[in-house]
Amino acid sequence: MKYHLISNTLFIKNRKHFMSKMKPNSLAVFNSNDIYPISADSAMPFEQHRDIFYLSGVDQEESILVLFPDCSKEKHREILFLKETNEHIAVWEGEKLTKEAALKTSGIKTVYWLQDLEKVMFELMTQCDTVYINTNEHYRASVETETREDRFTKWLKDKYPAHSVAKSNPILQRLRSVKDAIEIDLLQTACDITEKGFRRVLDFVKPDVWEFEIEAEYMHEFLRNRSKKFAYTPIVASGNNANVLHYIENNQQCKAGDLILMDVGAEYANYSSDMTRTIPASGTFTKRQKEVYNAVNRVKDEATKLLVPGTLWEAYHVEVGELMTSELLGLGLIDKADVKNENPEWPAYKKYFMHGTSHHMGLDTHDYGILSEPMQASNVFTVEPGIYIPEEGFGIRLEDDVVIQKSGEPFNLMRNIPIEVEEIEELMNS
Repeated sequence: MKYHLISNTLFIKNRKHFMSKMKPNSLAVFNSNDIYPISADSAMPFEQHRDIFYLSGVDQEESILVLFPDCSKEKHREILFLKETNEHIAVWEGEKLTKEAALKTSGIKTVYWLQDLEKVMFELMTQCDTVYINTNEHYRASVETETREDRFTKWLKDKYPAHSVAKSNPILQRLRSVKDAIEIDLLQTACDITEKGFRRVLDFVKPDVWEFEIEAEYMHEFLRNRSKKFAYTPIVASGNNANVLHYIENNQQCKAGDLILMDVGAEYANYSSDMTRTIPASGTFTKRQKEVYNAVNRVKDEATKLLVPGTLWEAYHVEVGELMTSELLGLGLIDKADVKNENPEWPAYKKYFMHGTSHHMGLDTHDYGILSEPMQASNVFTVEPGIYIPEEGFGIRLEDDVVIQKSGEPFNLMRNIPIEVEEIEELMNS
């Protein structure tokens, strides 16, 4: 990994919180992700399963975490199983976690090699009544691939059919949505790297550059600041491409007069940032572009103020819809008759702003969080309104990442990233 070692106090605390929610005499298992093959001997870069990382800090393949807080043997209350490393593996694949390094990383004292898994699991399973399995129940999840976690769950339920089964995910949904101070610092680092990328791009962009060249400038700056990659597939959309919400081809030339919508973010230590900025290819906004841009920015600022403890997800989006309706009326994109005759299921503003305003942020770009429960302090959300006008040849979206505070307005992790029209124009023309 490229990131600095994270204090294991975070993972010790996370495990303590998780185990406090488990049923009496129960055991929980968490698996790393697979390394996914491409073809021949090629494989995709490894990405650790966020749940085992959250609970242990272990960031390598073929790893298993077992938690059994009521185990009679104290040493078996927290166990890591790792792929055994040796000098040959170190030469060909690079250094893997030793038992000593695993302790330093995770704070877990008991570390076995994977070859001992079945023997140790048999002992543990004879002592517990319930086993927690880790299924993906995120509201956006759509998974067709059988994961390492899936295969392990099948093996476990087949070998031990008499045990009760519980779900880890509801516990993790609540725990992961409330960020520790260490996590907020890691998110801030990811946002700071994204800021460096954006400032580099402001100095680079001019008419006739290609979208993929802009993407490359971000990647250069991210890598040189210890980010291993984009936190998600980047969107660099010039002109009418910005009206395709998930445009990722990034293969068109940016023409004079175009606006360029850039939805990009760096990851750091597996934590995601998520930024959107819209800039003029020529370095100056037209009068109309500036009007629409400032309208989007006003909605973003007012929507941010609504993200306070106790806010309900659905009510929040209704209020943001009212803010956007007012701005669209002012821009002449809709009129009072459109609003009066609107379908409540698809309000008039949705013609120009058709997506949600906010989502949870964290280890995943669309992070864990239960949308039916009130927002609370230390939740991290994006705020990302947009106005998309195909008939005028541009779309504008602006997005920051904010931390809900116990009182007052949220703390903006992207407060230092230029966003005002005048600041962007000045930086692009300096």
